[in-house]
Amino acid sequence: MAKLSGMIRETSSKNMKIRPAASGSPLALSLFSGCGGFCEGMRLAGFEVAAAVEADRYAAQTYRQNFPEVELFEQDVREFSWPQSRHSRKQVDAIFGGPPCQGFSQIGTRDLKDGRNQLYMEFVRILEEAKPRIFLMENVPNLLLMKKGYFRDLILSALRDAGYSNATFIKVTASDFGVPQNRNRVVFIGTRDEDRFPYDLREFLHSQLEDLKEKKPTTVWEAIGDLPTKVTDSGGLLPYPPKPNVVSRFQRMMRLGSSASPYSRTVKSQNLSDLPDGIRLHNHHTKEIQARRRRLIGYLRPGQKGDSLPKSIWNGSRPEKWRRLDPDQPAYTLLANMHRDLSEFVHPKLDRWITVREAARLQSFHDGFIFAGSEWQQLKQIGNAVPPLLGYALGRIASEVLSVIAKRNSTRGKTLQVVLPISTPRYRVAASL
Repeated sequence: MAKLSGMIRETSSKNMKIRPAASGSPLALSLFSGCGGFCEGMRLAGFEVAAAVEADRYAAQTYRQNFPEVELFEQDVREFSWPQSRHSRKQVDAIFGGPPCQGFSQIGTRDLKDGRNQLYMEFVRILEEAKPRIFLMENVPNLLLMKKGYFRDLILSALRDAGYSNATFIKVTASDFGVPQNRNRVVFIGTRDEDRFPYDLREFLHSQLEDLKEKKPTTVWEAIGDLPTKVTDSGGLLPYPPKPNVVSRFQRMMRLGSSASPYSRTVKSQNLSDLPDGIRLHNHHTKEIQARRRRLIGYLRPGQKGDSLPKSIWNGSRPEKWRRLDPDQPAYTLLANMHRDLSEFVHPKLDRWITVREAARLQSFHDGFIFAGSEWQQLKQIGNAVPPLLGYALGRIASEVLSVIAKRNSTRGKTLQVVLPISTPRYRVAASL
């Protein structure tokens, strides 16, 4: 494979946008879709999500609310087969998804025999059926470390056997791509052997991601500071908050009636039934808090944990479970177990837990993305989701890979010059395809 180190001459500026896919909207299949965070990002990146598979009925309910155009299979992925889809006669460009991570997670079971550790094989099975040009499989970084890379090597071996020997993995941090949260993930990415991607894939992906990184992270207060202090009961709606005098770029992305790339005003309102002059704030509710807990968290300063409190106030148990968000930093990782215990997610300035909508903002879900089910289920869905802005970054690099493949397939035997972003500055790379 050609290396990206073949630098010939400098071209264009760092702000040059990544090219879209060669023609039309690339077709994608979503597995382990959850409430649709990854799908939202891929859709923003220009992919047509043709079909999705999700077993959890509450997550599926949210998915339908926000993706009514997508063919959704509400079933166990082990029972799904690509020929079931009405799109199965079309060429799939991408398959993406995040198999359940509890068996790999550092805070999960870390049990080598956990049955969920084998669900990546279902992903591989569907790769063999649909034969997409590219795949993206997201998971927790601990997967790479368990038993000295045991599962990492098993996954790469299975992918090779399925016709994706040009597969690698990259580590990503969500806050690098505009998500107001320090969430670390690993993403396995690969292309079909028959497409013969002409560059070193990992080096190519890293160069693309470097170009997409934000100059500085989005803070918690930049993400949620415009939301009202008042909360509603579960299922209730509030008047949409007026636009403050100073609005962060992230808030323009999130707020209804505003636009900031990649979220347009139209994208955010397309699934809302509210009239433009009567829009409401959805999901701005949180768990009740007992008086003694309210008193305890009242002593927490921004960014502090329980172990910062004097013994006369705190009994010394569960220091990680009493923690106030720092308004001037990105949030720490939002977890699916928020639905059981929110004491690690205390509002940065108010003596209460964060709301469902505030948690959604910290995952980069815009205000027009509506969560269904009980409050318990909504928090679980948000904690399990791939942040849409992280999904968007991954979709952008997937689109660029597909663009290179398309150019290669249309110019075989010719010498083609391809513009690739290699950090700063950019260079023109001559590749004999």
